[in-house]
Amino acid sequence: MTWRDTIQPLWSLARGRPVMAVFEICLRCNSRCGYCDLPLNQGRYEMSREEIREIFTDLYRDGLRYLFVQGGEPLVRRDTLDVLDDLAGIGFGLCLVTNGTKLTPAVVDRLAAVGASVSVSLDTLDRDIYRLIRGADQLPRVLNGIAALEDYPHPKFIACIVSDKNRADVEAVCAFARDKGFAPVLGAYHWDVGKYGKTDDTLTFSREQAARTFDAMLDGDLLPPGYYRGFARDNADWLRGKKLGRCDAGRYSIVIDASGNVAPCLAMPHAGNLRESSLADILGGFDRPAIEACSNASSCNLLCGRLVGRNLRQPFTALATPMKVSPRA
Repeated sequence: MTWRDTIQPLWSLARGRPVMAVFEICLRCNSRCGYCDLPLNQGRYEMSREEIREIFTDLYRDGLRYLFVQGGEPLVRRDTLDVLDDLAGIGFGLCLVTNGTKLTPAVVDRLAAVGASVSVSLDTLDRDIYRLIRGADQLPRVLNGIAALEDYPHPKFIACIVSDKNRADVEAVCAFARDKGFAPVLGAYHWDVGKYGKTDDTLTFSREQAARTFDAMLDGDLLPPGYYRGFARDNADWLRGKKLGRCDAGRYSIVIDASGNVAPCLAMPHAGNLRESSLADILGGFDRPAIEACSNASSCNLLCGRLVGRNLRQPFTALATPMKVSPRA
C-alpha cells in the first residue's frame, strides 16, 4: 500500500467526496420480491468485465474504497466472481449482497479468497411466507447457501426486511442468524421510496406496529452492539416520524448501476454515466438542494446513504461494532 492509497480516502472524506458505493453489478434476478421496484430482466446494457476494471481503477484513484456489490441477484451474472477478483486486486473492500440461492461451497471459496464480506437476505424461516414475500419458492436453496458459509472466515450478515408478512418471524430469523455466527441486520420495508420501495399492499404495515417489532429486538440480546443496534434504533425512530441524522447520499456514498449510471442513492435519479463522464463531473451535476431536502425530511433509512456518515459522527458506536459474530453457546 502506497501513501496515496492511505491519504486519498482521507482527503475524500475531508472534502465530502464518496468513499463507498453500492454497485449494482447486474440488473437481473431470480426472485420477484414484493418490495423491489428495480427494472429487472429487461435486457439493458451491462458493462463488461474490462469496462468495470477500467472504470473502477479510476474510481479507486478518486478515493473510493468500499463496494457493496449487489443486483438484482449478483451471482446471476456469470462472471461476477471474476469481477470481484479484479475489484479486490485494485484494492477495494467488498461486501457481496445476495439472496443466497446461488451460494455453493465452490462460490464461497472464491469469495473467501478475495476477502469479501457476505450479506444474505433472509426475511423468514417459513417456506410459505418466504414464497409470498420473494415471489419464488427458494427457501431450501437459501438455507443450503447459508450452510455453505458455516466456516466462512470473513464478516457475514443476514439482512431481514421487516414487513407486515414477517413481523412475527423477526425474532426467529435473528436467533437463527446468531446461532449460525451471522450478524443480523434489521431494516424496515419502505414503500414509495425509490427503486427499492415498490408498494405491495400485502407487505405494508402500521408504522407503530412495525416500530414495536424493532423495540422488541432492541430490548433483547440478539442484536449485536454498535452499528447493528444503532441502525435498528434509527428504523424505529424513522417509523415513528422522528428526524434522523444527516443523510450523506452523494457526499460519502453513491450508487453505480450495471450500465455505469451514477446516482446519489438508491432513491434518486441518475446524474451521469461513468462510461461517458468523470466522477468529478457527475458529482458536480448532483441536485444538492433535492438531496438536502430529502435528508431534512428523513424520507428513508436506507443503508446506502447513511452508513459512512453515521459512523463518522458516532465513532464510539462504530468502534463498538463487531465485524464478526460468534455463534451463541
